[in-house]
Amino acid sequence: MAREKSISEKAAGKLILAIQKEWDEEIGTIQADYSEDVLGMAHELLQARNAKGMKELLKNRTIDEFLGEFWVRRHPTIRIEIQCLERAIKQEYA
Repeated sequence: MAREKSISEKAAGKLILAIQKEWDEEIGTIQADYSEDVLGMAHELLQARNAKGMKELLKNRTIDEFLGEFWVRRHPTIRIEIQCLERAIKQEYA
C-alpha cells in the first residue's frame, strides 16, 4: 500500500517541477549549471519528506536563502511555488 504524501512533500514536488521548467529553458546557457544545482537542492527538500525534516534541512534559513536568493530573484515564476511550500511547512509543522 502506497503511503500518503505530506502536504509539504506535494508542495516540494511542485517546486521541483517549476525549477525544472526554468532549467529546461536555460539548457545550453551558462546559467543552466547553477539552475541544475538549485534543482538538486529542491530535491533535498523533497527527500526530507515532511515539514519537520524540511525545517531541519533549512536550519533556520528561508527557502529563498536555501536555494539562493540571487537565483530566486532571477526566476520570479517560481515565487508562487516557494510560497506554497512555505505555507505547507507552517501548516504541517503547527
